[in-house]
Amino acid sequence: MMDRVIIFDTTLRDGEQAAGGALNIHEKLEIAKQLEDLGVDVIEAGFPSSSPGDFEAVSLVAREVRAPVVCALARAHPDDIDSAWEALKKAGQPRIHVFLSASDIHLTYQLKKSREQVLRTARDMVARAKRYTGDIEFSPMDASRTDREYLYQIVAAVIDAGATTVNIPDTVGYAIPGEFGGLIEGIFKNVPNISRAVISVHCHNDLGLAVANSLEAVRRGARQVECTVNGIGERAGNASLEEVVMAVKTRKDFFHLSTGVNTERIYRSSRLVSEMTGFPVQPNKAIVGANAFRHESGIHQDGVIKMPITYEIIDPRTVGIPASSLVLGKLSGRHAFRERLAELGYSLSDDDLSHAFGVFKELADKKKEVTDRDIEFIIAQELRTASEAYHLDCVQVSCGDKGIPTASVRLIGPDGQVLADAALGAGPVDAVYRAINRLVGVSNLLTEFSVKSVTGGIDAIGEVLIRIESDGVTYTGRGGDTDIIVASAKAYMNALNRLLAAKKAAK
Repeated sequence: MMDRVIIFDTTLRDGEQAAGGALNIHEKLEIAKQLEDLGVDVIEAGFPSSSPGDFEAVSLVAREVRAPVVCALARAHPDDIDSAWEALKKAGQPRIHVFLSASDIHLTYQLKKSREQVLRTARDMVARAKRYTGDIEFSPMDASRTDREYLYQIVAAVIDAGATTVNIPDTVGYAIPGEFGGLIEGIFKNVPNISRAVISVHCHNDLGLAVANSLEAVRRGARQVECTVNGIGERAGNASLEEVVMAVKTRKDFFHLSTGVNTERIYRSSRLVSEMTGFPVQPNKAIVGANAFRHESGIHQDGVIKMPITYEIIDPRTVGIPASSLVLGKLSGRHAFRERLAELGYSLSDDDLSHAFGVFKELADKKKEVTDRDIEFIIAQELRTASEAYHLDCVQVSCGDKGIPTASVRLIGPDGQVLADAALGAGPVDAVYRAINRLVGVSNLLTEFSVKSVTGGIDAIGEVLIRIESDGVTYTGRGGDTDIIVASAKAYMNALNRLLAAKKAAK
């Protein structure tokens, strides 16, 4: 049995299914390239038959990403399989991932088909996919609630038809670790041709057990884990990539296994996915949360100062978090700024570095100290503004408990034209948004607005996260500034630019 766990990343497919987490094709490509740098083995780039946009995104990733296997999802239907191959055919290492429900619950209430019909369809569609590529994965959906004898039949049949990976999904997060491990063990004992395929697992987190179930499956012989960065995904999410990888690495004495992931790229990958999807990482999140390597207790602090291993089982540098916290200020030079970016995992072109350094200097004039988190936010904003149709040039507000909130806004349009307008509102943010809407002219509904502090102190950067809805689709925007009104305007422009980019791509 091989001593390496294959990391199958489905951030771009299942992760994107999280409500409000839609990505455009350029964002998908940027995340895919980061996943390649991270060292994942397989990238599930999307579900080509679900929409023209997803087809285009899978095709782009297939052309641009070379080291990992690029995978596309397909229902057990001829059109889906053909579409998946059309999207994948330029990939260096293409994989078609076919799925079909297997539990009696799904067969009775969703598919309305018999076990025999499903078994025949599964076998025929795997054989169809095999005509395109030798790398075929099959998933009997809702496997954890499927009759075991029937599951063994399906697994054996699809392997005979050409499946090289068989994924056992805990689709609704129903399984308990010991139970799920027993299911995996039963497959090895009762499927006669199991040696011809890799057993994979795809666990959901509805009971908070996705990582535990995945690790127990690995302990029982599974050798591929399907996961997402930050554990994002449908409903309560998927198994968290960083937690699975670091559990295997940290407890190598227990698992006697390894992965091909460059763990020093984990933190950078986490931040990128958070920025692109608009889903913040909760402070107590294992491995990548803001509090993961912070110690409040005096006893803990004393131990860490004397010997970090007393209360830290992972060296933060192992996951790409610098152990030190070098503070930069307005007297810091370009070289120190570049060095700090390198330590945080960023590599910018000379032009991008110059622009980011200018933003850093502006911030340093406002703040006494600029921390790592501030620097990360500067870079994140640079990523967000790289493909703007409209750029926020100036915003001014007048408000108070006796006056009518008024905002004037100046934007730089797509062709460099200067646009300006003013509006009244229920409050300063409402006035700013009304003024922007008059200039951009795209109807939308603000559905979520939240504010948090990026760092501590009265001069902290305030981060605003918003979600807007247009034609039934949700778009996320984030913005930050030491002035919360400016941050709100930046967040709104970020969401509007995403909306405009999506409408342009749909034409």
